[in-house]
Order: sequence, then C-alpha cells, then structure tokens
Amino acid sequence: MKPDDPGLREPYMLSGGRRVPSEIVDGRTVPSARPLPLTELERHYHAVSNFVRTFDIRPTDTVVMLTDRLLDPRVVSAISGLCTAQGVQPVIITSHTTQHFSIPEEVKPILEKASFVVSTWYCSVMDPYCVALRRDRGQRWVKITFFRNLDLLETPQARFPTEVISALIRATSARVPAKQDVRFSFTDARGSDLTIDLTAAMMPKNFDSSRWRGELSASQPGCFVHYLPIHGPNLYQRDLVIDRPDQIIPINGTIYAQCATAFPKPFQERVGVRFENDRVVEVTGSSSDAAILRDMLIGAQMTELGCGFNPKWPRHQVYPAGSNSPGALHFGLDMVKPSDFVRRMMPNWEEPPVHMDLVSFDCTAKANDSALVIDGYLQALRDPEVIAVADKYGDAVDLLENWPD
Repeated sequence: MKPDDPGLREPYMLSGGRRVPSEIVDGRTVPSARPLPLTELERHYHAVSNFVRTFDIRPTDTVVMLTDRLLDPRVVSAISGLCTAQGVQPVIITSHTTQHFSIPEEVKPILEKASFVVSTWYCSVMDPYCVALRRDRGQRWVKITFFRNLDLLETPQARFPTEVISALIRATSARVPAKQDVRFSFTDARGSDLTIDLTAAMMPKNFDSSRWRGELSASQPGCFVHYLPIHGPNLYQRDLVIDRPDQIIPINGTIYAQCATAFPKPFQERVGVRFENDRVVEVTGSSSDAAILRDMLIGAQMTELGCGFNPKWPRHQVYPAGSNSPGALHFGLDMVKPSDFVRRMMPNWEEPPVHMDLVSFDCTAKANDSALVIDGYLQALRDPEVIAVADKYGDAVDLLENWPD
C-alpha cells in the first residue's frame, strides 16, 4: 500500500494528552503554497522574457496575424505591443473559426507579403501552401494554439525556462539513431504494441529540423514554433517524411490509449486501436467509448505522434492537444469523415472535427533499442547535460520532476 493510503492512519492522534483529528496536521509539514507578491512579480517577468524572446519580432518585419473571434483580444494586443515596440504595425485578419484546412484565396495576397506570421488557424502546420511560404520565402511562423488567453502568461508552463526545454529536446534527439533505418516501438502494461518504421532517408526529414535542434524562438528563416513552447516536436510527423500524399508508412500494431480528446473521462475498459499499413483497421472493446471510436476511426491515418517536453505543463491536461508533460504521448489521427461526436463535445475546438488525439501517460517508446520514454517518464530528464542547464535556473529536481497534476 502507498504511504498516503487512508487505511494506514487512524482518524485520531494523541497530542499533549488529548485526542485530536489526524487531519489537523495535513499540509502543516510543508511550506505554504501561497506565493509572495514579489515572487509573483519575478515569475511574471520571467514569463514575459520568454514571450519576447520567442516572438523575436524585428524592425524590418512585415507581420500578419491570422486570428479568430474566440481568441482573447488581450493576446492580440500583447503581440501587437511587441510589434509596435519595433516600429511594426501588424495586419490582423480575424476569422470566424480556427478550423481552416487551407488558406482562403482572398487571404493569400496579404499573407505572401509577410515575413513573420502569428496564427491560430489549423492549416498553419500542414497546408502545403503554408509549408512552401516557410521553405521558399523564409517566413517565420508562431502558432498560438496554447496562448489563447493572456492569463496563461502567469502559469508555470509559460515561465518554465525555454533553455531547459531545448536541452530536453536535444537530449531526446541524441538518443535516436542517425543515418540508419529506425523502428519506433510503443508498448505499455495494457498490451500496446505499435511500431512505426522509417527509412534512413526519412529520418533527416523528421529529425533534422530547427525544433529538434532545440530552437524554440522564431528567429531562423523558415521556422515554425509554438507559443507557449510546450507542444512537440513530434517523434513522427507524416507530412515531413512522405514524398507523396498517397505514400504508405509502415505503421502496424495496436495502441491501448488511456484517454482521448473529446472524451470527458478515461476509458473504463481496454480499448484497442489497431493499425495495419498506415490505417486504423479495427477498434476492439464493447463499451460505448469503443463504439464511438469504432465509428470515428476505421480508416483513420496517423498524422503525428507527439511527445511532451515541458515539465510544468499539467500532467493530465489533455485539451486542446496533449498532454505536453515530459514523456506523455499523443497519437494524432485524421479521420476519413468529420465526427459528429467531436462536434457535439467540442463545437469550438481549435482543430477541425476530422482530427483527434489518443493519449497515453505510461508508454515506453524506443527508437530501435534506444529508450526515449520508459513507463511515461522521459529519459532525458535525468541526463547530466539537462540537469546542468536546469541548475542555472533553480533546483533541478523541482524544475524537472515536480510535475503539476
């Protein structure tokens, strides 16, 4: 039994000859969690420093913002303030939705003039048009799916040192074999056994990127980064490794995820999602959750396999796309048709209802024989190089392993 199991303590304890409730000591053996005002001020400016360095807007930039009507207008003002401080006036395009699959034709002439783009739109990541703007014109993009409310600037994940996240990413990348075919395998105690086979030619496309080099600010030509800096990079990203849209990636086996976006509770039974040659071919289980997934996912294709890298992202916070805690994995799937279930459960989701994420907090992930994650714990967290970087910013154990729930 665990030490905190209620069955291990009596309801009362003796104290000074009296019987008092045992719970009277609860919380009194550790410091108060209430922060001091000066500490809060210090944390705020740490987060602001991360914010400014991530965006890296310059006086020579032409900035376009692709926003939506549900975005906190204070976020727009904060980013506009960064622009104004550099003598730049951003062009702001506000849509009724984030769920664009491609850039509307009427927006393209405006977007093509930009050198720096801030976006909430779903198509930003994989629309070939957006990819070409970064690749051919060197546009720098920041996706703000995780910065939809200015209050997020006051969270632990916003002020977590980006240099430490960079070190975790680089240390994980160093564990992936280079210049050879790689089999990524994913297993867990529920019986998951999924493999993704990438050739030596595919590997540089997936891993030779600015984000896998730990470059988390929008500084380099052609970059694509997230703010808050918590999402990815991905262990597998389909659009990076394929040469043609109909290409089959050898993804085979079954994943027994613990939960998924749009489902308000973890799965109560062992629901298996089986892949065969790049597509979901079966969903096992008899529960209502399994029936919903079966309707949604037959024929679906994995577009990304994300791993978390921010130790202060709440471990079990899945929405909108995660979890992004170190070693938590999300299997991003594109369905063959929009899901009415997703529409009902998340009508204003930042992603379209043809996409969903299966989430596991306890997987073991390997690249050939090299362990990247064991039982949901990112192995790079204990690398001496990572710990040395974390020590510059405080107590390394607190920073790297004191995960919020």
